[in-house]
Amino acid sequence: MPENNGKIILVGAGPGDPDLLTIKGRKALEQAEVLIYDYLAPKELLCHAPESCEKIYVGKQAGCHTLRQEEINRLLVEKARLGLTGVRLKGGDPYVFGRGGEEALAAGEAEIPFEVVPGVTAGVAVPAYAGIPVTQRGYASTLTLITGHEDPNKEESDIDWASLAAIGGTLVFYMGIGRLGKIAGSLIEHGRSADTPAAVIRRGTTFSQRTVTGTLGDIEERVREAELKPPALIVVGQVVGLRGSLDWFEKRPLFGRTVIVTRAREQASDFSELLKGMGAGVVELPTIKIGPSPEPERVNEVLCSLSGFDWIVFTSANGVKVLLEELRRADGDVRWLGRAHLCAIGPATAAALEASGLRVDLMPESYVAESVVEALQRSGELQGKRVLLPRAEIARKMLPEALTALGAIVEEVALYSTRLEEPENLAEVRRALADGEIDVVSFTSSSTVENFVTLVGEKTLRESAKRTLFASIGPVTVKKAEEYGLKSAIVPKSFTIHDLALAIRDFFALPEKSP
Repeated sequence: MPENNGKIILVGAGPGDPDLLTIKGRKALEQAEVLIYDYLAPKELLCHAPESCEKIYVGKQAGCHTLRQEEINRLLVEKARLGLTGVRLKGGDPYVFGRGGEEALAAGEAEIPFEVVPGVTAGVAVPAYAGIPVTQRGYASTLTLITGHEDPNKEESDIDWASLAAIGGTLVFYMGIGRLGKIAGSLIEHGRSADTPAAVIRRGTTFSQRTVTGTLGDIEERVREAELKPPALIVVGQVVGLRGSLDWFEKRPLFGRTVIVTRAREQASDFSELLKGMGAGVVELPTIKIGPSPEPERVNEVLCSLSGFDWIVFTSANGVKVLLEELRRADGDVRWLGRAHLCAIGPATAAALEASGLRVDLMPESYVAESVVEALQRSGELQGKRVLLPRAEIARKMLPEALTALGAIVEEVALYSTRLEEPENLAEVRRALADGEIDVVSFTSSSTVENFVTLVGEKTLRESAKRTLFASIGPVTVKKAEEYGLKSAIVPKSFTIHDLALAIRDFFALPEKSP
């Protein structure tokens, strides 16, 4: 068979938390020309594949199979024969009840080169996130992984229940919630005590993780009362009793809360990571898209005269980023700033300047335009001073008007434009709001408020406001939200992303947590 460089890479995506993807797994995704992914593979991982990569969903849920396994095997081989690098992204580990062995055998039979990138398996990671170590001195020195979902066409089970009951240690059943009663009953029937601790963990390692504990004798009833649905993992053994002392994931301050982040796609990650670190489920709904300047000739003119300004006032990290990009595009560098003093409206903007080796001369105590004016006024005489405001196309007029009134010669330049983003998950967010699944909608600027209302619709927002809280970064954003009848229940004392995240955390630490 002639060589065509096509190959198949089986990649374990881990149990649900996208951060549990291995470094090698990420590298494989980055070289994918076609990506074939499962229901249990975190969708957040798809962004690691190139934009040109063809993405094919072949997820299988109970009673709903997009493609049969044989068809998936055939699809993998067909794509590889076209000379493509096909990545098969599977939940957990490909070879632990993931049918990866069947796919590898299909590749081998077709003489297609293949690789396997192991993943973090749910049988170890999910109990750990639920506060259950699968082995522990004095509790369990063995670990047995068992499928809880055997082929229903088989006349007899392949599971040796007598040996499982006798072996002791920790037993972990994958995909077994539908057969929980039979599993518990079989273990008891073959000698395992009905008092043996047991746990069922749904959607482990994700923000929607739920854990129900009990004993082999009552776990089925407890799970039924809790209305737990697949996907879930069953853990049996004395180690389950350690959950009370070792539960860490579900005790985080925002665990179980869902927050919508409306920042621009380029800026959302830092805020999202802060919230996720506190346990929140984050839904990114970027409402703003950063675009090119509407006046490129004016931008070039300003770049050539930077050294003539006494002050350059940056009102956002975006302004810093775009100005430096424009300097590089014009074959210039920071030396073009000359003698200009630099003012940053807040710590994030200051950090963006300092990351490029630029010292910030002035930052106001409060991170709003009004405080910028006060700080500049205190810094010295403004009469006749040339002040540059490089910012977005649409910005408040308060700052240039106030500085002009103090005698400054103010020049504005629209370094970039902001446009309404139309995110792919908009319909899903509307449904989640309508169903009361969103705890907090966060606003980080007036534009995010306006665009969010435009995207979601005032009717949906009015209805969801009975169940959903609104968090605004500062007074200007609060005022804009009020114009649409949205009351900001959460407002930080300092107007930064970090403080907004802390304010959301602190709000839910209070006894009263409803809107």
